[in-house]
Amino acid sequence: MTALFIGDIVGRPGRKALVEILPLWNKNYSPDIVIANIENAAGGSGITNDVMRELSGMSIDVFTSGNHIWQKRDALKILDSYDNVLRPANYPRRNPGKGWCVYKGRRGHLIGVINVSGRVFMDPHQVVDSPFDSAEVLLVKIGLETHITIVDIHAEATSEKKALGFYLNGRVTAVIGTHTHVQTADESILSGGTAFITDAGMTGPIDSIIGMSKKAVIEKFLTGMPRRFEVARSGKVCINGVLVKAYASNGRAFHIERLQEVWQ
Repeated sequence: MTALFIGDIVGRPGRKALVEILPLWNKNYSPDIVIANIENAAGGSGITNDVMRELSGMSIDVFTSGNHIWQKRDALKILDSYDNVLRPANYPRRNPGKGWCVYKGRRGHLIGVINVSGRVFMDPHQVVDSPFDSAEVLLVKIGLETHITIVDIHAEATSEKKALGFYLNGRVTAVIGTHTHVQTADESILSGGTAFITDAGMTGPIDSIIGMSKKAVIEKFLTGMPRRFEVARSGKVCINGVLVKAYASNGRAFHIERLQEVWQ
């Protein structure tokens, strides 16, 4: 079983680059499933109906997200309308959408996907349960259908992501971090056969500050005053992703590889 995970798609530049590069990656790696984090896909924060339709035509099978998914009102209906669009499972149950699914891959394998949010250094106003406990509960449900499970931990702190990786070691196929937009070089196969990487990185403009226009971000650091952030529009785009290979019989990973390609 081969899974391809695409790092946080940032705005129009990220979407345009992915349209060009994803078909090549699909051809080169023949994944059973393509998963992409889309919490920044519309204008750098959130998701809209138009952007969701655009992404749905890109051969992406499951969409994960994070704390920014709520920034556009369209997300409220999207999360209840698309079975393959996830929000972090540890948000309150009354929130729209769900945080997990079981997807039938391109070679017939059933693949579980869990999306959880971290709590350390995240928005102090977000109301989320423990990602550890939430993942634990969902594993029981998913385990009734498949041995293959991929977890997107959308979090700020490296320590929290690493801790979840070791907590789930041997019980899930992969734990892949998102949110910081910076791809880390710590990919590994843990002792129990779980593939891990702290952050998959972003699919967005290189000449930017984690996808955003440099000027506004620098001004905010200089003044401490609110600034309107916009997606950087010019320059090259980097598509970051992670490739995981696992035994379909038991879900244990034997290969993890960082992917990175520059477009235009």
